[in-house]
Amino acid sequence: MNDLTDEEAAALDEYYTTHIPHVGLNEGGFFANRTRRLMPVDDLSAAYIRAACEVEHKTPAQIIDELIREKLAVSL
Repeated sequence: MNDLTDEEAAALDEYYTTHIPHVGLNEGGFFANRTRRLMPVDDLSAAYIRAACEVEHKTPAQIIDELIREKLAVSL
C-alpha cells in the first residue's frame, strides 16, 4: 500500500472527524458482534461453566458448545 501524502492524511482526518461512521444492527466489527451474543445465566449455570473451564482448560464458549452438541446428539 502506498503511503499517504500529508494533504491526503489531513483530508482523511478531517473527513472521519466530521463524519462519524454509523453501524446498523446487521453490521459491525468483532466486538460489536460478540456483545450481541452475551446472555445472562443463573448463578448455578455460571458456577458450572466456570468450574468446567478451570478443569478442562477451555473457554466458556467451548463448554457451552459441547453441552449443546451433547443435547442435540441425545435428541436426534
